[in-house]
Amino acid sequence: MTAGADAEGDLIVQREGSAGIIRLNRPKAINAMTLEMSEGIDAALDRFESDPSVAVVLLEGAGERGLCAGGDIRGLYESSCAGGDLGKRFWRQEYVMNARIAKYPKPYVAFMDGLVMGGGVGLSGHARHRVVTERTKLAMPEVGLGFFPDVGGTWLLSRSPGEIGTYFGLTGQTMNGPDAIYARFADAVVPSAKLPVLREALTKVSAGATSADIKALIEGLATGETAGPVAAMQANIDGWFAHDRMEDIVAALQRDGSELAQATLKTLGEKSPRGMVVTLRLLRLARASSSLEECLVREYRAALEVFRSDDFREGVRAAVIDKDRNPKWSPAAIEDVTPAMQAPYFAGIGADELTFN
Repeated sequence: MTAGADAEGDLIVQREGSAGIIRLNRPKAINAMTLEMSEGIDAALDRFESDPSVAVVLLEGAGERGLCAGGDIRGLYESSCAGGDLGKRFWRQEYVMNARIAKYPKPYVAFMDGLVMGGGVGLSGHARHRVVTERTKLAMPEVGLGFFPDVGGTWLLSRSPGEIGTYFGLTGQTMNGPDAIYARFADAVVPSAKLPVLREALTKVSAGATSADIKALIEGLATGETAGPVAAMQANIDGWFAHDRMEDIVAALQRDGSELAQATLKTLGEKSPRGMVVTLRLLRLARASSSLEECLVREYRAALEVFRSDDFREGVRAAVIDKDRNPKWSPAAIEDVTPAMQAPYFAGIGADELTFN
């Protein structure tokens, strides 16, 4: 432990040289985020922002498996089943923090090594400096849980080239490091073997280090890769996913006899019809939005409705609780997701609206 270290718990916050370190420390759960961890990160950001000896903030995950596998889905499931309010408290804290990370005044570096999913994207995808490796597996798989890509995911996905973000948001498919750069979720690929070198360099930057200085440090160790396998699929993806209705996307895939189209169709067939319809609408609204905050407000409204929904509980049951991978979605088909079903996800919520400092 180094100067200013807190006791080792689910979150380790410490200063090493001129770097403020935030380490997610639940390696057995691939550092899945709890409400308490989120609050601890916020407190760490306060502390490092006001400490003149901290020039840069570094986010990393404990263990070999990944930065963060997402939020504490089991806890949210149990609260939803019991009619609790964890969703409201958890997502409010998380989304406000996501917006804060995007505007953090000091250079904020995220090591996106290994698995980075859901809430892990919220902690890293809005960072000033986003470092992926050859081991990165980044995904927003929420539609498979009757949910949608949140934590500002609709903002990030809607700013990917063409329909790449629509594809990743609706299928939940995994990006490798270069894919993540191409999709604008990351900035540089650094070999995992060189992360300790970069980490050491970050602890030794001068007090007045700028984002340009940090970028130069990262680029000095980067591979220069900017496009992965998904880039080669761009033309096909743009053709299939350029529609504003799920029925039209499915029809476009059905018309295409290629192996990739049929595999994509099969993937969509496993997702929550309601989750896909809501996700597509959120992505199209995000594309017309002018700020991350605007998207987060919309996501919060929709998340509270998800928390009340049978589809969310069923999706988590099938994937996490019983692990039978056989959810019974309601409704079972996209054409049965009516405007009346969609409306509550997009309605204002009065006094509970998300606000930012």
